[in-house]
Amino acid sequence: METKTTKTKRPGGMRRVLVCCAAVLMLALFACLLYVRDFYLADEAAWESLLVPAASVTITDPGGRLAFLPEHPAAGLIFYPGGKVQAEAYAPLMEACAERGILCVLMRMPGNLAVLDPNAADGIAAEYPEVTDWYLGGHSLGGAMAASCAAKHAEDYAGLVLLAAYSTEDLRGSGLRVLSVVGTEDGVLNREKYEQCRENLPADARELVIEGGCHAYFGCYGAQRGDGTATIGNREQIERTADAIAALALGEGAPAGRNAA
Repeated sequence: METKTTKTKRPGGMRRVLVCCAAVLMLALFACLLYVRDFYLADEAAWESLLVPAASVTITDPGGRLAFLPEHPAAGLIFYPGGKVQAEAYAPLMEACAERGILCVLMRMPGNLAVLDPNAADGIAAEYPEVTDWYLGGHSLGGAMAASCAAKHAEDYAGLVLLAAYSTEDLRGSGLRVLSVVGTEDGVLNREKYEQCRENLPADARELVIEGGCHAYFGCYGAQRGDGTATIGNREQIERTADAIAALALGEGAPAGRNAA
């Protein structure tokens, strides 16, 4: 009698595939870890603002964010840091805005990347019921993510602040008051994309072009790769930016500088 022999497939081939997949995944995770660990640290000026704030400003750290509280807040600003920049680097700007009467909430982002948590602002305003008019803003990638969040929740905000940033979302019918601030020496901002995305902003959007300003000087974290050389000081750019934000949020007229609709 002829007996049939059934051949059993060896599991070695599948095992090798699984090992290769695991190795690729591990390499990808390692590359991601290296990427997020390479970021710009807040400099001495930023830490000085945190450790010795202005007399009229109280700073709290409720976890996941820093709050800059003026004595009598007239408006609020939730701010997203630039990509791969330590949130604390924006302490001088937040302090300057708070000195002008704006309660500022500076968000800490996972991996220092706002793209990993674009809706980080959700629920923040409710924690400060004394403030009724809230603005959402951010620098560079943080500004783009703030614009994305504002587009989805326009009814929750009075306006949007874009620092060296642009909106890929259509905000023309959003009813948001928008301020865009850029420096003439910015070597990081994609100017072509910036110009293309102008059409996404409301017709009455304000633009402030800071002569001599660069990309990194909206925060305090040193020189940024690819940036131009500023011809004004870091503090001057921050003060002029804070003036423009206050003008938008507190209704003090157009910001000082070159403006365009």
